[in-house]
Amino acid sequence: MILEILKFPDPRLREVSKSVDKVTQKHAQLAKDMMETMYAARGIGLAAPQVGELIRMLVIDTRPRDKEGRRYNYDEMTELEKAVTQPLVLINPVIVKGEGKTTFDEGCLSIPGYYETVERYNYVEIKALNEKGEEILVKSDGLLAICMQHEMDHLEGTLFIDHLSFIKGNKIKNQIKKHGYPAPKADDDQEEEEVESEEEESVKA
Repeated sequence: MILEILKFPDPRLREVSKSVDKVTQKHAQLAKDMMETMYAARGIGLAAPQVGELIRMLVIDTRPRDKEGRRYNYDEMTELEKAVTQPLVLINPVIVKGEGKTTFDEGCLSIPGYYETVERYNYVEIKALNEKGEEILVKSDGLLAICMQHEMDHLEGTLFIDHLSFIKGNKIKNQIKKHGYPAPKADDDQEEEEVESEEEESVKA
């Protein structure tokens, strides 16, 4: 089932999510619905708060897709990314190790049409539970590492625009509050804007 994705300035996006005490079938079903919603929106990640569920859960799939989906090349994935089985369901995720720094053009399904450069850890190790309640440890760099950090921000009520300078962040927030969001562009226009170089790719999560 495709769920409604909340958009800034919905106050629910600013709430801190609660830990999941026990993973149940309800969480597994929510993960499936979130995955379907993420794919339908052509995103690579989605956190539970973005669909109005204030629990510490997120879904991610940064793998290359066909012409109907995202436009990343398999050759651009790092060896660590290739070693991770996706899609991922991460419940109660915690960063247990973060190294290095990298910058990336990020976007967000809850702030459609806006993209800005954000600094993240280059390499992370994240401990979490999967949809079966099993403990897993995900080690990655590249786009997957960036996406996991982006989604985990949502669990704290943080948006990618909060990482920008005060002036730039406020400018975007005020523009959205006054004028709303830009109309979605046609697929042809989006294809022209989405380049394949890693430096210019955008995370829409």
